[in-house]
Amino acid sequence: MNMLHVDSVAELWWVVFGLAAQLMFTARFLLQWIASERAKDSVMPVAFWYFSLIGGVMLLIYALYRADPVFILGQALGVFIYARNLWLIYAKRRAQPTPSE
Repeated sequence: MNMLHVDSVAELWWVVFGLAAQLMFTARFLLQWIASERAKDSVMPVAFWYFSLIGGVMLLIYALYRADPVFILGQALGVFIYARNLWLIYAKRRAQPTPSE
């Protein structure tokens, strides 16, 4: 517990949550890299934004728990940007005519 700088089991669970959040956030880069390698072009799959949003929200929750204003500000802005990108993607899809039209 000393290695993780925690004093209780509850603190340990928060650290585990924070590590899971960071892994979720990091997975988006792996996803983007694999998609780009497969396409032989730089691509940004929609799943990248979902991983970004989920990981960002999880990290924001962890930052709020830790009461770190720098971490909170950074994650809050990122969460807004990821959500906005998903909104733009789905707005564009809704505006495109379906093949039957």
